[in-house]
Amino acid sequence: MTPTLERPALLTDLYQLTMLGGHFGLGGRDRRAVFEYFFRQLPPHTGYAIFAGLDEFLGALECMRFHDEDLAYLARLGTFDPAFIEYLRGFRFSGEIWAVPEGSAVFPYEPLVRVSAPLAEAQLIETLLLNVLNYQTLVATKAARIAEAAEADPILEFGLRRAQGPDGALSGSRAAYVGGCAATSNVAAGQRWGIPVRGTHAHAWVMSFPTELEAFRGYAKIFPQAPLLLVDTYDTLRSGVPNAITVFKELRAAGRDVRAAIRLDSGDLAKLSIEAHRMLVSAGFDDPLIVASNDLDEDLVADLKRQGARINCWGIGTKLVTGGANPALGGVYKLAGIEDAGGAWRATMKVSGNPEKTTDPGVKLPVRFYDAAGHPAGDVLFAADEAMPEPAQRVHSPDRQFSGRRLTLPQHSKRRVLQERVFADGRRVLPERPLSQIRSFAHEEVAALPAELRRLRNPERYWVGLSEELARRKAAEVERLEALLAP
Repeated sequence: MTPTLERPALLTDLYQLTMLGGHFGLGGRDRRAVFEYFFRQLPPHTGYAIFAGLDEFLGALECMRFHDEDLAYLARLGTFDPAFIEYLRGFRFSGEIWAVPEGSAVFPYEPLVRVSAPLAEAQLIETLLLNVLNYQTLVATKAARIAEAAEADPILEFGLRRAQGPDGALSGSRAAYVGGCAATSNVAAGQRWGIPVRGTHAHAWVMSFPTELEAFRGYAKIFPQAPLLLVDTYDTLRSGVPNAITVFKELRAAGRDVRAAIRLDSGDLAKLSIEAHRMLVSAGFDDPLIVASNDLDEDLVADLKRQGARINCWGIGTKLVTGGANPALGGVYKLAGIEDAGGAWRATMKVSGNPEKTTDPGVKLPVRFYDAAGHPAGDVLFAADEAMPEPAQRVHSPDRQFSGRRLTLPQHSKRRVLQERVFADGRRVLPERPLSQIRSFAHEEVAALPAELRRLRNPERYWVGLSEELARRKAAEVERLEALLAP
């Protein structure tokens, strides 16, 4: 079966096609439009997100085509005009895309992706973009938080069997690696992206032998270089660890210089790991590898650390690839500006009774400012057509919700425009980067954040504000729209 992202045209909501058909029928499909992708809220107790999935999205966009069987299916629906279906036969995305680099630390309300294209094209790609970027950003962020809790210990991603289907399993493994996991159990993800693969045996392996000791000996015989033994099938401390020690001693006697390595998958992980570590060291195996699994997340990892657990490698599955208690990132794709029928450009803005759903008008340029220590100090959204302040100028940034709060960034602050051009003329212009490089960049981004943003509970809120000019335009647009509603 062809992977979904290699045939992405119909991976869309029906209303994208009906809107596309409407623009086609009314003659407005070629008007230029700009859409922006952003999210409004971080998961609870999270101070930042790690942007992930961009390379996957760009690769899918390059091969977006309506094949004969796709068009035949749409014709059978009886919804679309035959002329529109024929138009889809030649569909190619020809627009331009700007985006923050994959692996960036990002925050609410700042445009992470800007799509500039004929209206019909820009509208059609919305669902694909949201599907890829929302999920991978969610998982990469979760992985970064788990890595923060684990400190220097490696994280193994074990989510394949609990992921939302094969596609979620693959993209989840990819995003988890970007966010900080060291390896995956997912062999297909290892093949596709070069992610290191790790694993051990199941309880079924132990139970398939007459005794636990025979099971461990059999596994070590076939995989003598680095056997990792699951020790909690029957009784961790009275059976599993002693039998593992017997096998490790036998390997050493046979001339194998192996590191004692066990996995705990149940019980009181703090107590068991402390005692198992003591037993292994007493038996002459310094620095044993103790892997723990069993529905772990960042909070449990941090709690086990506080209890003095001797775990030094963590297997995380369900609560990583599903997002745990926060299974979705609410990223949105909103129209920022459009060319009218006469060719003039019009900034657009959505106004809502929920202030958090009110958007900022026009095309925006997110710029990150840094303090003297090199930490991000705040992100400011500038109107794309306004002059950027000189480095010698102070930058004043009002709160985007008009709450009266202001941030003043000092003179000579280091700054970085976050977006770069990644797609133009039907192809990516940003070369695909190795996933290991994206992962390293994400690690650097998280390491540069102030400690108060990386806290697992009650992190500080990072500043994302507007330039004074954009704030003025927003206030004027709100006033104009209010006047249109007046009786």
